[in-house]
Amino acid sequence: MDQKKDSRTEMEKMIAGEMFWNSDTEISAVKSRARALADSYNRTTEDQPEERLRILKELFGDCDDDIFIKPPFYCDYGFNLHVGKRFFANFACVMLDAAPITIGDNCLIGPECGFYTVNHPMDSKTRVANYVYGKPITVGDNVWFGGHCVVLGGVTIGNNVVVGAGSVVTKDIPDNAVVAGNPARILRYTE
Repeated sequence: MDQKKDSRTEMEKMIAGEMFWNSDTEISAVKSRARALADSYNRTTEDQPEERLRILKELFGDCDDDIFIKPPFYCDYGFNLHVGKRFFANFACVMLDAAPITIGDNCLIGPECGFYTVNHPMDSKTRVANYVYGKPITVGDNVWFGGHCVVLGGVTIGNNVVVGAGSVVTKDIPDNAVVAGNPARILRYTE
């Protein structure tokens, strides 16, 4: 059977949620732009709220005017970041956004939390050749992440969830759950 060559760009493959070559020129340029914006944001001070908002509006795919992130903040692409109203992230938040990261309203993220949509193939030859893929992360409204949490790609977290400090979220979490641990497990439900 004759296979047709895939004529899509690596960026198109990434956006489609498929494996892509991470060293592609276009991919590298988009990452460089996002990292430059994040670096500019990280050099601002709290007495520069207008400049901070301007940078975040340019960096993020979507964010409201009441977004507040304590520097440093790091991401790969920026355009895949979508956050709702009254979004707050404490120091050293990392969002590796090879796939969309969508976070609802009134979310609080503790210090040193990571949201990792990007993944590497299990096959070592493909991994060494720098191919990666992303799986989206979706977080509902009114979610609170304690410090040092990690959320892996492909996870959906419901509304009104509390994620205990140090948790590693590897599976979906339903509404109103309180979870903790590595991997995060449901401890109880809120009212």
